[in-house]
Amino acid sequence: MSISKELIQKYNIPAPRYTSYPTVPLWDNNLTGEVWEGLVQKAFTSFGTTEGISLYIHLPFCESLCTYCGFTKRITKNHSVEGAYIKAVLQEWKKYLDLFEEKPKLAGIHLGGGTPTFFSPESLFSLLNPIISGSEVLPSAEFSFEGHPNNTTFAYLETLSKLGFDRVSYGIQDVDPTVQKAIHRIQPVEKVAEATSNARKLGYTSINYDLIYGLPHQTLETLKNTFEEVLKLSPDRIAFYSYAHLPSAFPAQKSFESSLPNEQEKRALYEFGKQILINTGFEEVGMDHFAKPEDRLCESKRNKSLHRNFMGYTTSSFKMLIGLGASRISDIYLGYAQNEKEITQYQNEMADDNWSIRKGHLLTEEDLMVKSVILDLICTQRAIIPLEILERLMDQNLWNLKEMECDGLLKMSRNIIKVTDKGIALVRNICIQFDLRLIQNKENSSRFSQAI
Repeated sequence: MSISKELIQKYNIPAPRYTSYPTVPLWDNNLTGEVWEGLVQKAFTSFGTTEGISLYIHLPFCESLCTYCGFTKRITKNHSVEGAYIKAVLQEWKKYLDLFEEKPKLAGIHLGGGTPTFFSPESLFSLLNPIISGSEVLPSAEFSFEGHPNNTTFAYLETLSKLGFDRVSYGIQDVDPTVQKAIHRIQPVEKVAEATSNARKLGYTSINYDLIYGLPHQTLETLKNTFEEVLKLSPDRIAFYSYAHLPSAFPAQKSFESSLPNEQEKRALYEFGKQILINTGFEEVGMDHFAKPEDRLCESKRNKSLHRNFMGYTTSSFKMLIGLGASRISDIYLGYAQNEKEITQYQNEMADDNWSIRKGHLLTEEDLMVKSVILDLICTQRAIIPLEILERLMDQNLWNLKEMECDGLLKMSRNIIKVTDKGIALVRNICIQFDLRLIQNKENSSRFSQAI
């Protein structure tokens, strides 16, 4: 459902993507290594021994800089860095193993980056095999990784397949040569086709493509061509992300600032792409995410078990997500912890057998209530608002909700909020109204990307 020019102007404000609550800039940072250890042990006893745990392993190296990217990375062609980094990650994992009372049950592993396939297949094996062989892998476990189509060879896919990986996400972004040149991400469609074909030959059951709208030089015509090319390859999922322009944080983005579409043009790109996906048989899962009806994401959406965390939408609602590696964030339901971003410093602290935590947050009872409301709004488009939360809202927030109802973004019935089809695109704006941390710290709102 299209959004008018007036609503775009009205609601195109900085807004969190809500991969966590509270969002990272609003954490209390009240965590020490000792406190974190106690929290991990409590979470493992409460959830980990029954549900299992998921791992996110950050592999931050890239051979070249994609200028749109906002993730933590180090640009280098020196592959001798692989060994020291793997040693540090395994040391961090050992520190967690020392806290667990029994062999961990693995509910999932995801390799993110950077570029995970910067590491050789042999290096990836040396990293993953000790983790997997030393754990009990649950029958429903999902192992996935992010791959660059240019260098995700058959050998990579085969090595990871033997370790139990059967899901891959390829960063496509856009296939237009002018756009690719502007964002410094040159990859022929033929490479995407080859990487996709190899994955299918090896039995990978889920293939996701990441696409981005709002990039420099994008037009409706170039986007149409991108979708025509990628849909020929029949991916199972497509993440159609909004480009987040934050040049103050990521200076490389300044290189194409004058070539970006304006807010109306950017919104038109999204609605155009979304309609192509719907017409092709994809279902809208939530913010920026689409999947084929038979995909597990759609199944989770239908049975109300869809979850959202630092990896985006996921079919697993396990409470313990352990992040390993530089800059990575752990979410263990009771609290969050983020590692040191600087790679050498992270490795040095691991070598000294110290935690490398730089930020953290212990969730309060109020935090958990607000988190539940926001997750429900984002994942199921319906939330029951606890009285304790309603009483904490400002008059302005209540007025904003009434105005959003008048604009057709939601429906309110006492303490029940339902997001309309029109409102899904602006669900971040709706969530803001219940973000008690942000309400109390409005000066932090400028640190987030625009909602549209």
